[in-house]
Amino acid sequence: MAEAKDDYPAHAATYSAFSKLVTFTLLWIIVLLVAMALGLIAHLPLLGLVVGVGGSIALLIGFAVLG
Repeated sequence: MAEAKDDYPAHAATYSAFSKLVTFTLLWIIVLLVAMALGLIAHLPLLGLVVGVGGSIALLIGFAVLG
């Protein structure tokens, strides 16, 4: 039973890291879909490119700084 108490911090850290990974992935997919919609449906390819590249960089920097 003592092992279960020792494992809790490791499990909490793993859960936190996995939660951040899932959040990043979902946000990146949303940015990618918005960029594709701007480029293909709205016929604004330059704005789609800027949103796609800028959003991806912003997500990477945001999660690197806050993570």
